[in-house]
Amino acid sequence: MARERRSEVRMLCADLVEISWQDPSGRIGEAPAVLEDISTSGACLHLDHSLPLDAVVSWRSPKIGFRGCVRYCAYREVGYFVGVRFDANSKWSKRRFVPQHLLDPRRLLA
Repeated sequence: MARERRSEVRMLCADLVEISWQDPSGRIGEAPAVLEDISTSGACLHLDHSLPLDAVVSWRSPKIGFRGCVRYCAYREVGYFVGVRFDANSKWSKRRFVPQHLLDPRRLLA
């Protein structure tokens, strides 16, 4: 089994967000995405298509705008999973944004 390399817990979630992005060549796009998990420093989005590495991705919630950089994009049976590392001023907290469905995976072990 692979070891978890993250220093913080990723909260499992499900929420529909409308993202926009700009790829390294300057092309701009928009699409709906499912927010799959989130932590202080990043998130995983599920999309119907791939995004290039280093594309700048953003979306808004009622209290905060999120912005970050694509760190990975992997195809799995149901679509593309895109890992986004948040910019310094886009850090997530429950006080600022609570996805529609949110679960701390540590609660499953209790």
